[in-house]
Amino acid sequence: MRKKDVLFKISCCAFLFSIMALPGCTGESGGVIDHQASGVQASEDTSQTEDMSKAENMSQTEEAPAEKITQTEESTDLIQKEAVEPMITEVDWSNYFEEINGAAVIYDPTENGYQIYNQELALTRRSPCSTFKIISSLIALENGIIEPDHSTRIWSGEVFWNEDWNQDINFSDAFHASCVWYFREVIDEIGKDRMQDELNELQYGNCDISDWNGELNTNNNNPALTGFWIESSLLISPKEQTEVIERIFGDETNYSEETRNQLKQVMLLSEPVGSDILIYGKTGMGMSYGIVVDSWFTGFADTPEKRIYFCVYLGETENKDVSSAKAREIAIEIVSAYLNESATL
Repeated sequence: MRKKDVLFKISCCAFLFSIMALPGCTGESGGVIDHQASGVQASEDTSQTEDMSKAENMSQTEEAPAEKITQTEESTDLIQKEAVEPMITEVDWSNYFEEINGAAVIYDPTENGYQIYNQELALTRRSPCSTFKIISSLIALENGIIEPDHSTRIWSGEVFWNEDWNQDINFSDAFHASCVWYFREVIDEIGKDRMQDELNELQYGNCDISDWNGELNTNNNNPALTGFWIESSLLISPKEQTEVIERIFGDETNYSEETRNQLKQVMLLSEPVGSDILIYGKTGMGMSYGIVVDSWFTGFADTPEKRIYFCVYLGETENKDVSSAKAREIAIEIVSAYLNESATL
């Protein structure tokens, strides 16, 4: 009986086991299958989504270069317009110079062009001499070192060759008399660091103020009458003179309107040039071993229609009037002729 019971129990267990082994019979097994199927579907959906996303990205990527090219072309066109170099026209103004070794430059922003006589000399750097008083005045006015209404400086009592310098003198009179000792004091108050920064900003010639006290000057060793701007380390070309004046008085100036008006007031020529022409400028003259080697007149001129920038330079010429007064005379003639001709076009 026990054997039969054992056999019966074995048979029952085998039967139950075979039923459980049938596929899909239990919820657990079905759950696993469902999860797998769901996983496959999710994988396909993800793949489709990724494919769609890739397709969209590819479409956007394909369209993007055209948009970027358009923007680049527009930017390039804008840069090219802004970076158009002024045209240089060489002209023959030799009749104004009467065989004096010299050069002349006119820059006309409305024409975006230069008219240059004797281009080689116009690109040669020379000592700015007293034309630098435009720059020292500009910096001093802008920084409150010179206040025109309270600008008188006390004469030391030292007797100088120019009688106009032998007195207490204010800014306007010192500018017109080109009083060196007055501006020597002003420049010392501006200081080396500030002066260097300002010249760098203005891109003033070679920007070299290394000979601060003017020890390289062979014509004068008086500390009150020497400096880096008088036949010394600082050099600038006639063309660069016009560029610097334009940076001061042009549309892109970094200087205040008050400073520019104060500077214009002392630069304005007192003698009439024409009913519609106002000329603003400064002379300069330098000597070496007693011989005049550099003479200048540089500035700008206004009419109701336009503003132009100019520079006339005269170099050492034997048996000729190489003076700053002559440079001014030539500049007035050239500027007036140019503006009168422009007005008739």
